[in-house]
Amino acid sequence: MKIIESVSAMQAFAYKTRRQGHTIGFVPTMGALHEGHASLVHRARLENDVVVVSIFVNPLQFGPKEDFRKYPRTAARDLALLKAEKADVVFVPTVQSMYPAGFATRIRVPSLDAILEGASRPGHFQGVATVVLKLFNMVQPTRAYFGEKDYQQVRVIRRMIDDLNCSVRLVACPTVREPDGLAISSRNRYLSKKEREEAVKIHQVLFLGRELVSEKIMLDSRQLIRRLSQILAKIPGSKIDYIEVVDPETLEPMQKIRRPAILAAAVRIGKTRLIDNIIIS
Repeated sequence: MKIIESVSAMQAFAYKTRRQGHTIGFVPTMGALHEGHASLVHRARLENDVVVVSIFVNPLQFGPKEDFRKYPRTAARDLALLKAEKADVVFVPTVQSMYPAGFATRIRVPSLDAILEGASRPGHFQGVATVVLKLFNMVQPTRAYFGEKDYQQVRVIRRMIDDLNCSVRLVACPTVREPDGLAISSRNRYLSKKEREEAVKIHQVLFLGRELVSEKIMLDSRQLIRRLSQILAKIPGSKIDYIEVVDPETLEPMQKIRRPAILAAAVRIGKTRLIDNIIIS
């Protein structure tokens, strides 16, 4: 497994690989890797000649109340996981190389980046889109792999790819869950044992919402949200950030649920903010 630190070295490797006719599968990460990331690397390994994984904690996507410095850095464990999944290259650029002095450009997807997560974390998706486009230009991937747990992120990146004619195919992969249903996330490590027991209720509530719609018991989104919010509010130490039923493409709220939809939620349990979603088909 090759580790590349400089932007120029990454670009040179990508150019040589593509010129040789090889495909590149790319998994962008911020480190603190877990089974969800492993599943993305595994999928990329199956579908490409070369697999590149980036590890870069991106300061642009942290809000003023989110501490960039406290984000977990677990380099040794991350590299061990990537070696086990047979990644070919790990790209670990520095903040200075990604955002040198004078850097001023930002990428926005206004139709998608100011709602749901964007409303709660202003500027977050601008930081995501900016770093992902830069990484695409450095890695030159054939395919890029993202998890559907961050559904809005997938939609933002897909829109950016389409709008800017990026020569990469986005592959959205299903959310990986713990045996009890909790979506695997690097944030789960912040939960206490009791909070971890309560956190699984987020998925249970979303699953209930899907069942209520599938059985045509509740097709009015406001009524459904009110019912689910009442259940979530009973979780000790919880605070609901949002729970919404939205269109899978535009992410606009739906009033009557008569077609495929996404039921998405963000809930704080103690000090830990967790997000999850479920597809209603």
